[in-house]
Amino acid sequence: MGIEIERKFLLTSTHWKELAPGTSYRQGYLNSTKERTVRVRTIDDKGFLTIKGLSVGATRIEYEYEIPVADAEHLLNDLCEKPLIEKNRYKITHGGFVWEVDEFFGENKGLIVAEIELESEDQSFDKPEWVGEEVTGDPRYFNSSLIKEPYSQWK
Repeated sequence: MGIEIERKFLLTSTHWKELAPGTSYRQGYLNSTKERTVRVRTIDDKGFLTIKGLSVGATRIEYEYEIPVADAEHLLNDLCEKPLIEKNRYKITHGGFVWEVDEFFGENKGLIVAEIELESEDQSFDKPEWVGEEVTGDPRYFNSSLIKEPYSQWK
């Protein structure tokens, strides 16, 4: 069984953008309930299908499989809930960890979050100076929530 332990943060500056190139991601959801999500994603010329369970704190079950990119594109265009998630991801190494910074576009333009994957929920880590408030427990920041209430609609 795959387990994901991930914490999510807002950013305090744009300094992170100088530290790594961005990679284009496009993703959608075949199922986006809080109990389970089924996500389709393209990263450059690869396709992926990901199944995630209910988040308990910063932990949840996760399975991910590579699928043909043509199949992923078909699922994104014809079967996934809309709007799709469009973003660039920047992978930045700091303090022995890889921080993933997601800069959103489309309906979620203006939202930028950083995530760190851990081996345990209480594992300590050093936050880069550009990382601010933690939003791990706020469901508005889940990608699966951003298709139902995009960042552009937040009040």
